[in-house]
Amino acid sequence: MSRRSGGRKSRVAVRSAPLAEDLRPVRPGESAGYYKPLGGSEVQTVVDNCYRILEEVGFAQATPHCAEVCTAYGAEMGNDGRLRMSREVVDKALSQCRRDLVLHGQDPANDLQVSGSRVHFATAGAAVMIVDPLTGEYRDSLAQDLYDMARITDTCDHIHMFQRTCVARDIEDNLALDLNTAYNGIMGTTKHVGSSWTEAHHVEETLRLLHMVAGSEEAWRARPFVSQSNCFVVPPMKFAEESLECLRVAVEGGMPVLLLSAGQAGATAPPCLAGAVSQAWAECLGGLVYVNAIKPGAPAILGTWPFVSDLRTGAMSGGSPEQGILSAACAQVGQHLGLPTGTGAGMSDSKVPDFQAGAEHASNAAVVALSGANIIYESAGMYASLLGTCPESLLLDNDALGAALRMARGVAVNETTLAFDVLKDVCLGNKGHYLGADQTLSVMQTEYIYPDFYNRQSPNEWVESGRPDPLQLAIERKNEILATHYPNHVSDEIDRQIRAEFPIFLSRAAMGRSD
Repeated sequence: MSRRSGGRKSRVAVRSAPLAEDLRPVRPGESAGYYKPLGGSEVQTVVDNCYRILEEVGFAQATPHCAEVCTAYGAEMGNDGRLRMSREVVDKALSQCRRDLVLHGQDPANDLQVSGSRVHFATAGAAVMIVDPLTGEYRDSLAQDLYDMARITDTCDHIHMFQRTCVARDIEDNLALDLNTAYNGIMGTTKHVGSSWTEAHHVEETLRLLHMVAGSEEAWRARPFVSQSNCFVVPPMKFAEESLECLRVAVEGGMPVLLLSAGQAGATAPPCLAGAVSQAWAECLGGLVYVNAIKPGAPAILGTWPFVSDLRTGAMSGGSPEQGILSAACAQVGQHLGLPTGTGAGMSDSKVPDFQAGAEHASNAAVVALSGANIIYESAGMYASLLGTCPESLLLDNDALGAALRMARGVAVNETTLAFDVLKDVCLGNKGHYLGADQTLSVMQTEYIYPDFYNRQSPNEWVESGRPDPLQLAIERKNEILATHYPNHVSDEIDRQIRAEFPIFLSRAAMGRSD
């Protein structure tokens, strides 16, 4: 018994020791691509359908600038006012676009390599309410919530970038809202930040702010640490005019863009999943043509985000299994085309962090991670089909996302991992088990991942330790983070300069800084 206890203490000590980056069981950008919902030639069939949609249907409501640069690029404006793009025009954009994309963090340690089948998780969602995980009560989301969720994300190993989780409903002016949304994100984390804007002028003003944080416009362009999430299209196949202008300013300003198509299958996209994938990719490829017509090789992520309708009611169902299948199929098309992809998965239809929420979050996040999607947005903290968000759930979901990344990493097969010599020693040496083997101890932290909040104790141990509840532990950890973790990567001097020029809503005291 003492030997077993000593072994357990040794294993606990190993687990507590910090690991070198190259020894961690999972890291950002694990390569996957094992799950392929589209079989054989079906991927190319979907791609051919996209070409046909762009050539025969095209887009309504192109802005003058979009029409001008796209027709100069080879697209055609029809007598019916629809902008159509031939296969040759799309292929031209595919030949010029950037495929190996880096999303920079303010800390270079948080840079993300977005290409191939490398997998990363991100927040997103723009919820309008915050849910209390204990009472189930909903309230309006505030600017403080956005900053706080950025700070929590900053501590989560398996959430690799922070995109706006909620809308600051206590800021009424649209310019101030757009400015503060970006500001709260970049002040709360050193990871890459995604945000969105409602008017082109707001993007221009925010770029001025970002130049101040970066140190200069040149420094910003060298390492842009904020990307624009842009719903440039209103499905089906109609441009969103103001969003196109925001897109133009972002591309010209050196900001990476997420070309976001968010049709809802059965409502604003075909009800059949193959049709929904086809429309989403057609719309995003049209956006890629526009981006490369403005600036060939400008950094762009193809954000195919088709959502699911519960066809019994017409309501969105973000936690449905079809959501995971759709997002995985979109990722598969992206890998076929060799493009940086982003998609949405991991949200829940549940209203609180309960069994339904955990099942929906984990299953869809895992399926899409296994497909090799480059960035899986909305993967943490989102409830009520994106209407609500829960700060504590970022921590709970971080455990689930770590598990999904471990699945994405798969099994390493080599002479060491096949463990023949270890097996031979145990069997022929009459040891009967592997608990004392050197290899068992050495791979505890490199081959296996351990949750921070989920409980693995035996029933007796669980009772003896006070029946620890993951949600309660997450609440306590959230409170600790918000009381102590105030990122200060942006200096007081720069922050004061920003506040002198822009209407910043959060007080410095709320950010742990003195006036």
